[in-house]
Amino acid sequence: MPTLTPARSSQLVRITGVAAVALFLLLVARFWHPVYGFTRFLQLDASNDTVKIAAFQTEPVYVYRNTGGYDGLYYAQIAYHPGLGDPELAPAMDNLAYRARRILPPALAWLFAGGQTAWIAQVYSLLNVAAWLALAVMLWRPLASTGPRGLIAWLGVLFSAGALGSVRFALTDLVALAFICGALLAVENRRSRLAVGLLAAAGLARETSLLALAGLMEPAWFSRRNLARALFVVTPLAAWLVYIHWRVGAADPGWGNFAPPFTGFMQKLLSGADTSLHPDPDHMLLTWASFLATIGLAVQAAFILTRWRLHDPWWRAGLAAICLMVFLGTAVWHGFPGAATRVLLPLTLAFNVLATRDHAAPAWLLAGNFAVFSGLLMLLDVHHDPRELAAARVAGSGVVVRAGDGWFDAEHSLRHHWTWSSGHGPLDIESWPHQTHRLRLEFNLRSLSPRNVTVTQNGVLLWSGRAGVERAAAAIDFPLVEGHARLEFASDPPVASGASGTDARPLAFAVYDLRVTLPESER
Repeated sequence: MPTLTPARSSQLVRITGVAAVALFLLLVARFWHPVYGFTRFLQLDASNDTVKIAAFQTEPVYVYRNTGGYDGLYYAQIAYHPGLGDPELAPAMDNLAYRARRILPPALAWLFAGGQTAWIAQVYSLLNVAAWLALAVMLWRPLASTGPRGLIAWLGVLFSAGALGSVRFALTDLVALAFICGALLAVENRRSRLAVGLLAAAGLARETSLLALAGLMEPAWFSRRNLARALFVVTPLAAWLVYIHWRVGAADPGWGNFAPPFTGFMQKLLSGADTSLHPDPDHMLLTWASFLATIGLAVQAAFILTRWRLHDPWWRAGLAAICLMVFLGTAVWHGFPGAATRVLLPLTLAFNVLATRDHAAPAWLLAGNFAVFSGLLMLLDVHHDPRELAAARVAGSGVVVRAGDGWFDAEHSLRHHWTWSSGHGPLDIESWPHQTHRLRLEFNLRSLSPRNVTVTQNGVLLWSGRAGVERAAAAIDFPLVEGHARLEFASDPPVASGASGTDARPLAFAVYDLRVTLPESER
C-alpha cells in the first residue's frame, strides 16, 4: 500500500476540512424555515408561547407544540432589551437575574441587528454558527494543518456534543469558547492585553469561562502582573452582576449546579452504563451516544492529568476545567448527553490542542472525541410541525397555514403533501406582519366517496363544491384581519378508511398540495 506524500496528505486534509464545513452548513440549513427563518434553534415551546415578549408575538418565531423549551429562548428575548429595563422581560423568563448574567451574546445580537426588531431573533439564532466558523478558522493552523492527527482533533472540537449542542439550542457556550480560544492563542503570541480582553468577554458569555484565567497566568502566580490580569478579567462580569442586582434584583447563585466531588459524574457514568446495557429500543442510538460522550470527557481528563506541564497555558486551562468537572452536580449531567458536554467545552478544546502537540496515539484522540456521535445526532434531528400545511412569503409577508382540531397530521410523498379531515375542522392562517389584507388558498380536494364540502369564515360561506375520489382543483379568496384568519371546512358525515382495528381513522376528505398566493385581482 503506497504511503501518502506530505503534499498529498496536506491536500487531503484541506479537502476534508472544506467538506466538514460544508456538512456543518448543510446541517444548519436544514433548520431554515421560509417564514420562521432559523428560529427553530431557539426551542420556544407552547408553555412559553403565552408569556413571550411582544416582539415574539409580532415577529415570526417557531413554536415547538409537543416538546419542551430550552434556555436559548430566554437569551433571545433578552436580546431585545439588553439593558434589562423593560418590564415585559421578567414574566417571559424562568429566572431573569440568572439568565441576564450571560449578556454578551444577547447584546451582540442586538448590536449586529442594529436594534431592528425584525432581525434580532434571527441574528441571535445564528450567533453560534458564527462562533463555530470562527473556531474553525482559529484552530485550523494549530490543529488541522499539522496533519491527519490534528484534523481529528479539529473535527473533535467542532463536532463535539458541546459545540453542536450550543448551536442546536442557540446557547452561549460556543460563543464563550470562541473567546477563550482567542485568549489562549493570544497568550501564546505574547499579546497579553488582547488575551485579557477576550477572556473578560468570555466571562460575560458564560461565567465559568473565567476559570480559563489559569491559562493566562505566569509561573509566578502571585505576581503583580497576574493580579492585574485577574482584576481586569473579572471586573466586567463583577460590574455587570452589580448592575443586574440594581436593575432586576438578587440573582440565583446557581449552587444547585454543583455537588460534592465526583458525585454528579459517577451518577452519570453509572446510569449511562445501566441504560446502555438495557436501552429503550426507541432510543438506543441516543442512549449509546450519550454514554460515549461521558466516556469521552473522562478520557480527556485522564489525558491531561497524566501529562503534568504547569508552564503550558492550554494545560492549565484544561486543569481548571477538570476541577469544574469534579464538582458538577446531577442537574448538569442529566440528559442525553447532558449540559456537561457544553459546560466542559474548554476541557475538550484543551485536550485536543495538547493531544495534537504531543503527537498522542490516535486511540487517545478517537476515544477523547466520542462526543461527536451525540453532536451529530443533535443536528440531524430537525423538528417539523405535523400540523403545518403551508408556509410561504407572499408579497413581503410570511404566511403559515396550520390544521386545527378535526384534521389528522400532515402526510408527505415525493410529489405531494396532504392532510385528511374527519369531516369538520378549521385551518388557521397567520401572516407577519399582522396586517389586514386578502389572500388565496389553492389546493386539490378528494374524498374516499363523493360528498359535498363547504368552507366558511365567521359564518359566511366562501366556497362550496363536490369532492370525489379523483383530486379536483379548488381556490378560495379570503381576508386576513390583523394577520389572522380561520377557515372552517365541513362535509357530510365521515366514512371509515379501508384499515381495520384500532388504526382505522374516520376519513371524510383530504386537502392536497395547499398553496398560499395573492388573489388574481392583486397580482
